[in-house]
Order: sequence, then structure tokens, then C-alpha cells
Amino acid sequence: MRCLKVDIVRQERLPWLSGNRNLTKRFAYYLGWRCEGAAIKAVAVEFGLDWKTVKEAEKEYMKAKLALQPAPAPRVIGVDEFSRRKGHTYNVVVSDLEERRPIWFEGPDRTEESLDLFYESLGARKCGRIRIAVMDMWKAFENSTRKHCLKAAILYDKFHVLRHLGDALDAVRKSEYARVTEKGGRKFIKGQKYNLLSRWENLDLKGRQALRKLLKANKRLNTAYLLKESFGQMWDYHRARWARRFFENWRDSLKWQKLRPFEEFAGLVDRHWDGIAAYCESKTKFALGFVEGLNNKIRVIQRRAYGLRDPEYFRLKVLTCMLPPLDYKNPPEITHSLRR
Repeated sequence: MRCLKVDIVRQERLPWLSGNRNLTKRFAYYLGWRCEGAAIKAVAVEFGLDWKTVKEAEKEYMKAKLALQPAPAPRVIGVDEFSRRKGHTYNVVVSDLEERRPIWFEGPDRTEESLDLFYESLGARKCGRIRIAVMDMWKAFENSTRKHCLKAAILYDKFHVLRHLGDALDAVRKSEYARVTEKGGRKFIKGQKYNLLSRWENLDLKGRQALRKLLKANKRLNTAYLLKESFGQMWDYHRARWARRFFENWRDSLKWQKLRPFEEFAGLVDRHWDGIAAYCESKTKFALGFVEGLNNKIRVIQRRAYGLRDPEYFRLKVLTCMLPPLDYKNPPEITHSLRR
């Protein structure tokens, strides 16, 4: 509108308009809500809109979801890296394991400096509240956490440790396949990688039958499989000294077995024992699988967003993937900053 007193044009801000002036806020949030269960292109075709318009509406919807959340003040965090593409291009993802949602997804790589950015954005006071940090055995993450969170106990993620054990079992499988001949039982080993690496209770009847034949035909794989299955009991102990006694007995059982990959795995566990034993001493037990489950969810988001070159959109998708949907019929009034 034009002001007659000073002869200038002024614009009135209408609260029901979205960031895109061609859309109402309610319709923009409805587009964002639809994108939670459908691809951007499908929503754009349904409403006869350009896909870029739908993408910007979804970004506005996700920013509103984030703005309604309280500022992160975690006590138990999970730290992991996510590979965006080939060539060692990573993002660091930090989760609040008590609230069960990601709270930070940035960083150009997985170095110590990248995780420092998270702790600096959190602030010294909130860093002091962190009591437990769950991560893999990547030294850069541990160094950054010990530098900023002096009271935090470092726990190594159970699923990352067991992944190393699975790699050791697979190395034994490959060596046995190369050692034996077709008549010596190679046919029993071929195609059994999934059955060997899976837990017995997760196999169907056909898988269990094939695994029984394999373990009966190959003594070394039978020994390696039993060692793999028994190692998971270590996380059931509630005292570090009991867990250590179990580990020592497990490692002693490797003698004379000629399973070099398992011996290397035992050395890896021994070098990182403090981070593994800290879980046994922790009074609060929480789901360690959330960190790995979130990583799988991010991979699904990445596949759905294939072709988009907007890192801010990807960041918002990750940070809001665990949040409840907004009521698009009653758009909230956002009056504070989205960045914390």
C-alpha cells in the first residue's frame, strides 16, 4: 500500500501467508505434511505445482516443526558419522538418546574439528550436563568428547563392536572357502554368509537347516560361529569385573583354534576395554541400537531425496525424521529463532 504522507510504498505482513507469497501458510504446511509420506515430485504432480515450490513449502514445514522443539540439552548422546557419497565425504550426526531424536547433523567430515562444532554450538554449560556419550571406536570423536565433556563416560556402541566380530567371522568363512575343495565341503559354505552372520533366533527354518549342514561339515566354522554367538552375553553383565572375567575366558578359548581374525578382534576389544566396560557400570540402560537404526533411516531419506543438491533440505529431513507431524489445519505461530 502507498503511504500518502511520505509517498512511499509499505508492505503489510499477513500472518496467514507462508514464506512463498503465493501460498497460504496452511496450504504450505499441508504440502509439507503430504511430503512426509510421498515424494516431492508426486505431491507436485497431484497439486499441479512446480517441484521447487513444493520443496520450499516442505522446508518451511520442517523449520516450523524444529522451532516448536525445546533447545537441545542432552544428558545421553549418540555420535556417529554418515557417508553422503563416495570419496570419504561425511556428516556427523548427534542424537539425544533419552529423547530419541537427532539434534545435530552437520560437519564437512568426521574429524575431531567437525565434532568440536557441535559442542561449541551447545555451549560449555550444556556440555557439562552430558553424562554418557555412545560412539564407535573412532579416536577423533573420543578426543573431542573428552575435551569438551569432562564428566561424560565414553561408551562404545555395541552394534559397532559386533560388526567387527561379524567381519572376523566372514574372514574365517572366506579363508575356509579358499582352503577346502568342492569335495571337501565348499558347496556347504557357498551362499551362507547371511546365515552365519545372523543370530540363530532370527533365521527361518530353511536358513537353520542350511546352517546346521554347514556347521556339521566344517569344524573351524562351527567353532567360529559358537564363539560369535556367545560373545553377545558380555553386555548382560552389570559389573565391569564380571564382564572382564567373561571376556578373559572367551579370549582363552581362542587358544589352539587357529582363528587369527578372532584373535585380532580380541586385541581390538582389549585396547578399547574402558569404553565397553562403561556400559556395564552404567545405572541407566538405554537402547544402544538407536544410533545404528537412525543411520539406516538417514539412508532411506537419502535414497528418497536422490538428485537433490540442497544440503539444508537434507539436514532438515534428518533432524525432523523422529518428530511428530504438525497440525496443518492450525499453523503454529513461530516467534523465535530456528537455530540454537
